[in-house]
Amino acid sequence: MTFAHPFWLVIGVVLAAAFLGLARVAARRASKAALAYSNVDFFAQATRPRFDPALPLALACGLGIAILGTALAGPRLVVPVPVHGAVVLCVDTSGSMRATDVIPTRAAAAAAAVRAFIDGVPNGTRIGIVAFSSGAGVVQPLTDDKDTARAAVTQIPPPNGGTAIGDALATAARSLPRTGRRAIVLVTDGVNNLGVDPLSVAQQAGAVGIQIDTVGIGTNDSGQLVPGTIEPATIDENALRAIAQSAHGGYARANDAQSLRGRLAALAATTTREERRVDASLPLALAGGVIVVLALGGGMLAGRFP
Repeated sequence: MTFAHPFWLVIGVVLAAAFLGLARVAARRASKAALAYSNVDFFAQATRPRFDPALPLALACGLGIAILGTALAGPRLVVPVPVHGAVVLCVDTSGSMRATDVIPTRAAAAAAAVRAFIDGVPNGTRIGIVAFSSGAGVVQPLTDDKDTARAAVTQIPPPNGGTAIGDALATAARSLPRTGRRAIVLVTDGVNNLGVDPLSVAQQAGAVGIQIDTVGIGTNDSGQLVPGTIEPATIDENALRAIAQSAHGGYARANDAQSLRGRLAALAATTTREERRVDASLPLALAGGVIVVLALGGGMLAGRFP
């Protein structure tokens, strides 16, 4: 929390302390005056233990004054707020996604994780899906209908061909609107071997305000081969980190199906929320004013002050 006018915060605390001090002095004077003019029976009645509302009412009034001072100080809070933006999921369907180092396969785990992402985004968020291997194509244009997006997951092609990550990012960027909250979530093993340079595309996307988050799927130490080839099943984490950093995003690695679902479910929240500076002056002023009015009103009804 920051304050635009911090001196009002000090003034509020000083005024609250002064009020409490005056209330205490007034209470002592009233007590002395009552005892000075009382008889023995009245003294016994007055000194009998009983609840005195003056103290809690004075404390409440002091608190209200302090809150009003805080409101005048112009408090600013940085809070995450939902943003109904647009997100495109880029799903790798290259031949390496047939690898079984992620059970049952990288491709099947990725599809399940995409469904988890769709379930996790706030209602109203527009979601698109791009599948890519040797080239890239739109499987689902942007839609705010989650059922439509979920159904599109079944239309993602089976794994086959090379890996053109740059083409996928470029296709996703073209699918997004020119303004507003925009994000791309790339799900891949990161081993690019075709098409345009993905890092260059990521830098261009980041320059126009598009955030790219990358999720690496697979392992480097499983000892397995990509089915039907003699190539080892690997993951290029350095490339995925560089892509994310170039477009103000983050990288997360998922070694198994469950962790992949968890990663994308978490990204569903972070990619559709942004931190905004919120002025808390008005709600604090209303709260402080209500507390002061109620405390003073209660004091007058109880005959304790003024």
